[in-house]
This record gives sequence, C-alpha cells and structure tokens, in this order.
Amino acid sequence: MVVVWGGFVRASGSGAGCGSHWPLCNGTVVPRDPSVATLIELAHRITSGLALILVIMLLVWSFRSSRRGSPVRQGAVLSFVFILLEAAIGAGLVLLEKVGEDSSLARAAWLAGHLVNTFILLACLTLTAWWASGGLPMRVRGVKRSAWIAGFLLAATLIVSVTGAVTALGDTLFPATSLAQGFQQDFFPAAHFLIRLRVLHPAFAVALGLCLLVAAPGFVARVPEGTAFPPSPVTIANALSALVLVQWAAGIANVLLLAPIWLQLVHLLLADLVWITLVLLTARALADRRRDRKGFRTALSRDLTIAGSGQ
Repeated sequence: MVVVWGGFVRASGSGAGCGSHWPLCNGTVVPRDPSVATLIELAHRITSGLALILVIMLLVWSFRSSRRGSPVRQGAVLSFVFILLEAAIGAGLVLLEKVGEDSSLARAAWLAGHLVNTFILLACLTLTAWWASGGLPMRVRGVKRSAWIAGFLLAATLIVSVTGAVTALGDTLFPATSLAQGFQQDFFPAAHFLIRLRVLHPAFAVALGLCLLVAAPGFVARVPEGTAFPPSPVTIANALSALVLVQWAAGIANVLLLAPIWLQLVHLLLADLVWITLVLLTARALADRRRDRKGFRTALSRDLTIAGSGQ
C-alpha cells in the first residue's frame, strides 16, 4: 500500500506537497489549510511511518521468537535496515527538491535508487515471512547453476523495474495528448532523455517476461521430491507466469490509454507482485536440502510457543 501510494504521489505531481521540509510538512507538524497535494504527500509520510513501526515490531518479535543465527532474525534485521534507507532516500528527494516538475538526470537517478531499495526491502520482508512460516534457509553450494539463473532473473527484474519507473516519470512530466504524438515524441532526436528512454522499457519488459516464463518450470524441476511445503513450487511458478501475462496486458493498456494514473498504479502493483513471487520461487528452488524440514519446523514451533508463554 505504501509503495503504490508513493507511485500516486509521483504520478499526481504531489511530491512537493510539503515543500522542501522533512520530516515536518511545510514547516509544521500538522499543516493548516493544506492543499490536495499536501494531503497526498502527508498521507504517504504517515503510512510510511506506520510501516516503519510495523517493521520495528517485526524485528522485536523475531528476536523473541527465534534463536541466534535464525534466518528469521536475519531477514527482520535486513528489513529494518532497508526501511531506514527507504526513509533516508525519501528525505533526500524532498530536501534536495528532486520532486514536482524536476526533470533532471539527478532526479531520475534518485528515483532509480529509491525503487531498487524498495524492491530489496520487499524481498527482505518476503523472505522473513517465508522463513517464519517454516520455509528452509537458502543454500547456494551444490546448486550454483540455479543460483546464477536466479541471480540473473532478479537483477534483470530490478533493471526492467527501474526503466519502468523512469518511463512513468517521463509520462508524468511530458504527457502525450494522443498515441501518435507519443510515438513522435519517443523518436524525436531532440526530445528530452526521459522521453527517449520510454521506448526501452517495453522491449526490456517483453524480453524479461519471456525469460521468466521459460525459467519458471525449470525452477520447479530443481525442487527435490519429498519437500512438500505450501505453497508448492508449481503453484508459485504458475502464479509468476500468470502475473507476467497480466503485466504485459497492463503495459499494453498503459501505452494505448496514454498512461492514466490509475493504470500506472495497477502496473506498479503488478510489478511488486511479480518481484515478490520471483523471490518466493527463488527461495523455494535454493532451499537447503541438507536441513531436515520437519526438524526445522519443529524447532521454530517450539521457539514460538516459548515466546508466546512469556518464558
């Protein structure tokens, strides 16, 4: 919800709604007679703060409910670190005024960094939830080929998502009034770099989608027999394939409808879901086969019982 609302802040041009002040909004805690842009930006800050509180609660719970060295603790610690970085990057965007109508290369770079950090944060939260639910830790040794493939797909997804964020920024700052005008802008030699970059994202997205559709069945084959644990690798792989197809449809609609804000937000949400599903599939394929699943889950259950009784 916070990520999608952040996309709405950018798409609606409300990033400067609180001026160049952070964490205050226009120099005050509660602005008087706020504009719509101010309310939109303030809502994003409040929900981001609530997300930070929830991650702190997750961190405390992980230390109470799991043993030293547990992947649950590691995931919660990393989630806390990256949500702090998320807040710092958001503050930097505001304080350096890389919001509103700013169309500089620096803003595009800050936006790219913000999105990469967001995706890493989502990955950390996803893995924390997976391990806390009884999922096995990952192990690269012995499955290097799968690890390399997973690393490539994760990195490629980040790159495609960055081009999508830059494309969305270009659509916001340089909107086209018709499909024909949009194509003319894209291929005009003197066009702004944000406009000229728009043609890259669809091509990258199609290539990545094809890679994911081909790789998903291969990941399923890497999961050995006798490691049944919901959701099954087949379910995750099918979900990933379905999300890729839906994302393609949303991308095509974005182009044909000239990127309305609501569809940009749907496109962003689908990108988040593709990323989360790919992280889950990677965790499933690279699960440490040496660890006894029943023993690992029994130990985790015992830790949770102890934490719940207050001992």
